[in-house]
Amino acid sequence: MIIEIISCLTDNFSYLIFDKKTNTVAIVDPSEFNSCDKIIKKYNKLDYILNTHHHADHVDGNLELKEKYNSKILGFDLDKDRIPGIDIILKESQKAKIGNLEFEVIFTPGHTKGHIAFFFPKEKVVFTGDTLFSLGCGRIFEGTKMEMYDSLNKIKNLPPDTKVYCGHEYTKSNLDFCLKYDPKNFSLKEKIFKIETELKNNRPTVPTTIKEEIKTNIFLRCDDPIIKKSLNLNNSSEDEVFSRLRDLKDNF
Repeated sequence: MIIEIISCLTDNFSYLIFDKKTNTVAIVDPSEFNSCDKIIKKYNKLDYILNTHHHADHVDGNLELKEKYNSKILGFDLDKDRIPGIDIILKESQKAKIGNLEFEVIFTPGHTKGHIAFFFPKEKVVFTGDTLFSLGCGRIFEGTKMEMYDSLNKIKNLPPDTKVYCGHEYTKSNLDFCLKYDPKNFSLKEKIFKIETELKNNRPTVPTTIKEEIKTNIFLRCDDPIIKKSLNLNNSSEDEVFSRLRDLKDNF
């Protein structure tokens, strides 16, 4: 499995997936045609388009790419009327393949009602769209906070060494937020220089890993007494802690 990170728009990531054994090419969340097509041209084909959700900044390249390469577009059942050009409708927990690369559909509502993640268990790779970000999580537009929290826990329970490829370059803003409410987290402080260096050199801060996120992402640490204390929520449930964090981040 070869993954190429494609920077799109102002802060979006699209991802090209190449299965070398079968010469199969796919792209995850093509935000726009031109940026994606520059990378796809190297392979001179595009077999599949995988969409995590229906938002325009994740599907705007769908129709032009489909027309040029005769690609098949995959999306979730709840988004079948909202994803442009959809051909293959996916269900929760369904397994499917891109060439020899098998993935599982993880239903992750919260950001939208029909949001999914694509998990490749053998390769230990997950494409999380706008559910889990490096050091953060997505805004809640269509779902509920509890749906988002449950979705994050589904991803949190993947193998620790799973690589996480998310939908946006939000890492620096997320880092600043985590540091504000978790300032003594040594693992978090260790990431400051690395993140600043990558951004200074115009390199993406992804992928991260599940293990890294559990140590540093405040939204995955709602059970931590230190986090609860910093929010004055010592006796609160994890759900309540998450809800408070999401409200704070919305206004950060």
